[in-house]
Amino acid sequence: MSRVVILGGAESGVGAAVLAKSKGFDVFLSDKGKIDSKYVETLVRWNIPYEEGQHTESLILNADEVVKSPGIPGTVPIVEKLRGQGTHIVSEIEFASRYDSAKKICITGSNGKTTTTSLIYHLMQSAGLNVGLGGNIGKSYAYQVATEHFDYYVLEISSFQLDDIYDFKPDIAIITNITPDHLDRYDHKLENYVAAKFNITRNLTKDDCFIFDSDDAITIGHLSNIVLRCKMLPFSQKHEVEQGAFLKEDKIVLRYDKEETNVYLKELALGGKHNIYNSMAAALAAKASGIDNEVIRSALSTFKSIEHRLENVLSIKDVLYINDSKATNVDSAWYALECQKRPVVWIVGGTDKGNDYSVLEELVREKVKYIVCLGVDNKKIHEAFEGIVGSENICDALSAKEAVSKAAKAATAGDVVLLSPCCASFDLFKNYEDRGEQFKAAVRSL
Repeated sequence: MSRVVILGGAESGVGAAVLAKSKGFDVFLSDKGKIDSKYVETLVRWNIPYEEGQHTESLILNADEVVKSPGIPGTVPIVEKLRGQGTHIVSEIEFASRYDSAKKICITGSNGKTTTTSLIYHLMQSAGLNVGLGGNIGKSYAYQVATEHFDYYVLEISSFQLDDIYDFKPDIAIITNITPDHLDRYDHKLENYVAAKFNITRNLTKDDCFIFDSDDAITIGHLSNIVLRCKMLPFSQKHEVEQGAFLKEDKIVLRYDKEETNVYLKELALGGKHNIYNSMAAALAAKASGIDNEVIRSALSTFKSIEHRLENVLSIKDVLYINDSKATNVDSAWYALECQKRPVVWIVGGTDKGNDYSVLEELVREKVKYIVCLGVDNKKIHEAFEGIVGSENICDALSAKEAVSKAAKAATAGDVVLLSPCCASFDLFKNYEDRGEQFKAAVRSL
């Protein structure tokens, strides 16, 4: 019996462990940290041996194959030892796809991937298809392959999940855009991060589709260096395309095979320039899946925006509080600021991932009246923006409650208080969801 060792005991790792167990492997799961009680319950229920708080080498180095959770860097000692002895290491996505014959629509990108994934899932459901949602969103893909049956999967896939794939193949692959992000995991080299994103295309055949933003310089730059045999479907707000989607005055024009369809911007449920891109990508994926034009139009107009992404929380004394906790990089925060029409009290900060804040200077000058820095080390944010808003209009906070309280004092009727942190959340919070929940709770307690 082959031995499969899983590194990491959260959603991805536990899902992979359950799938491995269901396929008859000798399974062991190891997590260097503490495993959440809900995951412990799953491991016990499936009778899967595990350890937490350590990596016992004698129980790990004898693996025939290792499934590494995306949150674990390739530089940790146990992973380096496994690679050194030649043990095959794969991602949960790679492992699960071996046991899944469903058609897969897979979305990656620096920004917009969660919204685009959720939009496509909504489109597929609206068309009455038997579809699962997973990857970097919702339930683990591997867990669903082990316990459910779907004809289609819509999978959001991060660069970390794409790092250890070999044979994994989407039927439709989407790259929403690429901007510098997570460079701390890629030797601070943009080209390594771009290559990880493009792993999503590595096994595409002539029968598959690749949907991409042809306005995105980094995507197009890399695309010119590789040869893909699949059907190419670009989307653009700047120029017309022969096949794909483009913006023409007040409508999106979809061209697929020999058919042309229009979707009017006023029909879209999601506002903002960035959401036009997301809607284009989603509509193309739906067209390539054979979904009817009327269903596409209707679904794009009925979609509800996702939690922690430009989520309106409450309006108090004519001050609107917006939770954009999912904005963990500069580009996401740029979009959040760009679409604001009212003066902004901006809550920003967290674990810096090598951010270059200079691209935000013009928007901050134009839109932001006050900044609350929510983080342990806010020096870089002060240096970047103090000269723009003035030292009297920038302060620090060490909790969501304190940040909301200070933002509320600085805001006046007609303003927006925007949590769009630009940074990871791990200095003060468990994850971006925890940060968003604490922000919303603090707003409600006002």
